[in-house]
Amino acid sequence: MNNEQWNSLLDVVDGRKTDVLPTGFIIDSPWLPGWYGVSTMDYYSNDQLWFEANKKAIETFKDVMFLPGFWAEYGMCTEPSAFGAKCRWETANLPHAEKISSDIDVLCALPKPHAEKDGLLPFIINRLKIAEPQIEAMGHGIKFAVARGPLNIASFLFGTTELMLAMMEEPGKCHRFIGMITDFTVDWIGYQMEKFPSIEGILLLDDIVGFLGDDLCREYVVPCFKKIYGSFGAKINFLHNDAAGLVSAPYLQEMGVNLFNYSFEHTIAEMQKLTGNRVALLGNIPPRDILKAGSPQDVREAVRRSLDGVEDFSRIIMSCGGGMPQEVSSENIFAFCDEVSGLAATNN
Repeated sequence: MNNEQWNSLLDVVDGRKTDVLPTGFIIDSPWLPGWYGVSTMDYYSNDQLWFEANKKAIETFKDVMFLPGFWAEYGMCTEPSAFGAKCRWETANLPHAEKISSDIDVLCALPKPHAEKDGLLPFIINRLKIAEPQIEAMGHGIKFAVARGPLNIASFLFGTTELMLAMMEEPGKCHRFIGMITDFTVDWIGYQMEKFPSIEGILLLDDIVGFLGDDLCREYVVPCFKKIYGSFGAKINFLHNDAAGLVSAPYLQEMGVNLFNYSFEHTIAEMQKLTGNRVALLGNIPPRDILKAGSPQDVREAVRRSLDGVEDFSRIIMSCGGGMPQEVSSENIFAFCDEVSGLAATNN
């Protein structure tokens, strides 16, 4: 992300009027390797291919803010690997982290990982250190610290069903387990900021938030995320949760979130109402059924429909309801950007 894009992002989050309706997408390993023409394994294991794939996306779609920008990651294996989860790798698909145990007592006994030493985390830092001179030579910077959220990490170590049941049936142990992961996440975010002073934003990704009811959201989600975001003075506190559910929307400000990427099942107008239009929104056309599988005309129509009922165009970044999925074509991304450009001229 270059300085102009970063400043535009700050303007959107702060609710300041912008000259154009901005476009942004979360991009990482589900989309970039196939779009660039390399295997997922090559993308993960070759630092220069990783850099070139991200560079090509930035140079191809010049009007798009790619978030978080030069994201160094190993799919869902990144944080679970630090806890000792077995990671299974495939040539052309995403890796998978196997759960450690279905016994909450075993998980409560796990030591908190060292963010600077354990699992794949040192490789994340080293990849960025290697690429930083090339990134800066492009006029870009490393602006975000990134981590999976504590409930997301817990679900990989424990199993999603097991985690959900434990939240209700063994809350004391579950709080201890999730609390340890939360403390680790603070360490991991802090370590990224220590190694890269250019970081001014935090991105947390946690779809498990969308599976909970109001009581469990208040009990587990709000305090965990409030602690993580509240531990730093970041200018952008970005949350991705594209699971169906609006439960967290009224609590986003309390959690510290000021930028939210959410499910395409919820309209921009609906989310504006639930958040009091005080949180910037990144969305919101269907990523798989339209952006990936639709025609360019389908994409254009979905962009227009996504703004139905919207009266205030501040705090909106046009995107899809989630990260960029596999096999989205350049043609569809160009159609998206072109349609937003036309709407911006009408609505701003």
